[in-house]
Amino acid sequence: MTGYRTILACLSDADTAPATLGLALLVGRNHAAHIEALHVRIDPASAIPLVGEGMSGAMVEEMLTVAEKQATERAQGIRALFDKICTSEGVDQAEAPFSDPRLSAHWREEIGREEEVLAETGRLSDLLVLARPMPESDVPSIMTLNAALMESGRPLLLAPPTLPASVGRKVAVFWNGSIEAARAVGAALPFLRQADEVVILSAREEEATSPGELVKYLAWHGVSASKHCFPASSAAGGQVAQILLDEAVTRGADLVVMGAYTHSRLRQLIMGGVTRHVLHFAKLPVLLCH
Repeated sequence: MTGYRTILACLSDADTAPATLGLALLVGRNHAAHIEALHVRIDPASAIPLVGEGMSGAMVEEMLTVAEKQATERAQGIRALFDKICTSEGVDQAEAPFSDPRLSAHWREEIGREEEVLAETGRLSDLLVLARPMPESDVPSIMTLNAALMESGRPLLLAPPTLPASVGRKVAVFWNGSIEAARAVGAALPFLRQADEVVILSAREEEATSPGELVKYLAWHGVSASKHCFPASSAAGGQVAQILLDEAVTRGADLVVMGAYTHSRLRQLIMGGVTRHVLHFAKLPVLLCH
């Protein structure tokens, strides 16, 4: 991939939308990309648990009306944030490409289950941008993350709660020689080619595909990278992850690239210890591939 030309930003709620959209715009400006700002409204009919016997038709109708009103107000609020940010950032809103490539954005609103809509629409995007799930995140947000990673076939960029000043100038690649890590590196090449500094961080030097081999590979793509390895084979996943995150922060990284390792090939996503820790506690953007 030579660059990110189409970026899908999933705007789930008003709390996380500014940082998510802001990160998408940061990336998009560096690649003259088009940002599709997606908000999925819940279908009230499928969201309300109807027990049948205990509810009258009037009660059901009232619940549907309230749910529809809440979904509409939520969508309107996020749309207002989208318009405000685009105006303040000087971003043109457009549905079709301009004759001269430049940053643009478009609001897209769908009705349905967020995870299903995101998985389908994301397949025709170069990059997906989502809010980072918090440790106490609810089931729907985890399901959306699952769908983005497992069913879109595209790389995922997680936005931290606070929008960073930059993204992709100093990149830390968390490397363990896995298929997932290799895919993440390939998906991150547009970032890596533009970066001022790239460092490969690994807890194990003895991988069959070692950090040194990755440095050589990146050189063929015009990317100058350094490597730093440290022994952590006996540490638990969360400890390894924190060591990697601390090293990335110490080196001034503004982006982490890593593979999303799971313990299951089923639809249910069961994260490995390192992946789970980074998802919950990283304070900088993280690019993931499964």
